[in-house]
Amino acid sequence: MYMEEIIQKTIFFVKEQLNNAEGGHDWFHIERVYKNALLIAKTEQVDMLVVALGALLHDIADSKFHNGDETVGSRIAREFLFKLNIDSTIIEHVINIIENISFKSSLSTDRGVTFKSSELNVVQDADRLDAIGAIGIARCFNYGGFKNRQLYNPDIKPNLNMSKAEYKASNAPTINHFYEKLLLLKDKMNTKTGRRIATNRHAFMELYLKQFYNEWNGKE
Repeated sequence: MYMEEIIQKTIFFVKEQLNNAEGGHDWFHIERVYKNALLIAKTEQVDMLVVALGALLHDIADSKFHNGDETVGSRIAREFLFKLNIDSTIIEHVINIIENISFKSSLSTDRGVTFKSSELNVVQDADRLDAIGAIGIARCFNYGGFKNRQLYNPDIKPNLNMSKAEYKASNAPTINHFYEKLLLLKDKMNTKTGRRIATNRHAFMELYLKQFYNEWNGKE
């Protein structure tokens, strides 16, 4: 099966799986991450099929929407790729990307040696770029609304030293998420292209927060 055919079948599968997904984790999120990944990959030495499949399948079943179960996504992806008769080494690489891409995984203190690859670096940067900037802000508040969280509460301070378990269980106001994750992503980028794009999006978030606090406090 040619690469283009594999990608088209994967796109069709992902669209079908995420048909009724929450707005920040739907097909359009996947599409943006896929486009970001292709852009970043232009300046990296990577296996393009692994990058494409990793980007398209990275959020096929986000644990947030499956009672915190972090095994669902990789299981669904593995079964799908197996049916396409993809080479086993490629399947395992894609699964490793899915299992190691998330921000919360970096908060764990008991993971030992983690998986690393140039392809993971590309897909992880692509995913993180969609969490910051104008779209990142929109996704952040969309998810906060989905979870019925407060926009902001001055009495609830951001927790900057959360464990993975605390991060997953947090119900803090949406603005706190900027400090607990979004504003940290610029310095966690793996690639030169990712860092360059992230710098601009980070600056936009800082400008947004300044305006938010001015409006919250009745200032011009």
